[in-house]
Amino acid sequence: MPLRPPAGFIRPGYDPLKVPDAPTIGTATAGSPDSGEASVTFTAPSNVGGSAISAYYAVSNPGQITASGASSPVTVTGLTTNTAYTFTVWALNTYGPSPYSAASGSVTPTASRGVFGGGFDGNSGTRANNIDYVSIATTGNATDFGDLTEARAWLASCSSSTRGTWAGGNPTSGVSNVIDYVTIASAGNATDFGDLAIIATYYNAGCSSSTRGLFAGGTDSGGNDTNVIQYITIASVGNSTDFGDLSNTRRMLAACSSTTRGVFGGGRLNPNWLNVIEYVTIASTGNTTNFGNLTQSRGRLAACSSSTRGVFGGGVAPSSVNTIDYITIATTGNATDFGDLTVDTYDLAGTSNSTRGIFGGGNSDSSSIQNTISYITIASAGNATDFGDLTLARVGLAACSNAHGGL
Repeated sequence: MPLRPPAGFIRPGYDPLKVPDAPTIGTATAGSPDSGEASVTFTAPSNVGGSAISAYYAVSNPGQITASGASSPVTVTGLTTNTAYTFTVWALNTYGPSPYSAASGSVTPTASRGVFGGGFDGNSGTRANNIDYVSIATTGNATDFGDLTEARAWLASCSSSTRGTWAGGNPTSGVSNVIDYVTIASAGNATDFGDLAIIATYYNAGCSSSTRGLFAGGTDSGGNDTNVIQYITIASVGNSTDFGDLSNTRRMLAACSSTTRGVFGGGRLNPNWLNVIEYVTIASTGNTTNFGNLTQSRGRLAACSSSTRGVFGGGVAPSSVNTIDYITIATTGNATDFGDLTVDTYDLAGTSNSTRGIFGGGNSDSSSIQNTISYITIASAGNATDFGDLTLARVGLAACSNAHGGL
């Protein structure tokens, strides 16, 4: 890096004795996944030189990608995901450019990543501990990520922008109370998080805000369905805490969220399939409130969301369906038809980034256990499109991401 910014800023009137001192570098922070952005903070120099500073410039290394602003922070755009960058900042006044600041610490813009864990491998007849991932913004087959701490199916998942968690499920026998987690940006095996301390369940559902994860409903070790909602603080390992109750006991439901509201839809309350949708305010413990109804009563479905719209896909009622319907999360009311999945599917998993929802795996009355991943554009109703394939065909898996609607 040169001592001074580009020579093009050294113009007639340039006076090295009247240019500003270098700014003091602060921190660089990556923007949201897929944004290709970083925010660079700095402190203005106490000596601004012979005139007021007119602009500050942040420059990336590598790439020399430059952005300007009137004050701290400066947001640099056009960065490449999964590339590590440092940044320097310089100031400009009437007399010319300051020296560069010291370099910031390294920061890596990330891509939105969907992570699928667990399930039942119908081909081998065994529970799976497989975790695999996709880049949500770009179609393609999934890549192996690592393994859960325990092989199990019909579990639930939720996540923050950095950490994915899975809870409960049905191992080879009994019901699991295990919660484990991964760092979504870094492939590797899951680590123990704690336990479902209120009640161990499978056929449960999970959703989250940026800080708190919820797990709701399901079937306990005695074969009884539950209405319990329990929560974790995703950044802090530990056992779950009681949150409140669903309006009734049910299993095989699905959940999604905005930044403030968690929404639960569908499920089964023997002997009936349900179309009930209800919600909670994630930051405030308490029981659910009625939201409206799905377009079709069904369970064993999946859900995902942007920050404004929740989408429920697939399920069984009692035969498998390809139905997709949607809600506006901030506004209670009945769901609206969205389109169709690429195949009628149940026991599938759903996750999303801010614009795209993906559904993976599952079973179908009309075909074998699926490894198919399909996607929708959440803001635009329409049928799903093929995305790629999971590493393993399986049912009863669960998925999360670092960029879903609750973040």
